[in-house]
Amino acid sequence: MGRGSEQNRAMDPVTLTTERLLLRSVGPHDTDAVYEAAQDPGIQRWTTIPSPYLREHADAFVAQVVPDGWADGSMFTFGVFLPFGGLVGMLGLTMRSPGVAEVGFWTAKEHRGNGYTTEATLGASRWAFTRMSIDRVEWRAEVGNTGSRAVAERAGFTMEGVLRSAINNKGVRRDCWVGSLLPSDLGLPSTAPYLPARS
Repeated sequence: MGRGSEQNRAMDPVTLTTERLLLRSVGPHDTDAVYEAAQDPGIQRWTTIPSPYLREHADAFVAQVVPDGWADGSMFTFGVFLPFGGLVGMLGLTMRSPGVAEVGFWTAKEHRGNGYTTEATLGASRWAFTRMSIDRVEWRAEVGNTGSRAVAERAGFTMEGVLRSAINNKGVRRDCWVGSLLPSDLGLPSTAPYLPARS
């Protein structure tokens, strides 16, 4: 299949592998793991998931949100798993505009500090660049979310600044950091020519 042929199309979920991880869609059999991991106060504080996070939220996420995103090409959500173990976290690529996707992720508390989310972010970004005609993966996180920023920086994202009032987290507007990863950062070609501004 040629590059770009999957962009903006309904598609079946894909499975990706990295050196240590399996990235796949989640389904009803993963509901318990998603629910349990999302009870972490840190995940509820720094992400836009509901708080408190109820079992019905996990049910809707795996049964509706994830498959609907794949079906309409708006959001590609991967559960991040150890090959013979449990759920490490979740990672999603949300289409923001042609050629631009925003990455979002959370990591289960017991798996933090192992580099798994950085590895998953790089694996999903490489897939987006080579299979989805994405030329920019954008990362945003509320100012102060140093864990998320550390993941993005280790994955090679360039920090671009602060966007004022750019995140609405549970009804409160907050400032956010923004960064980007480009195909060239991973030694890959872009689908469109890129002419950076002169310094």
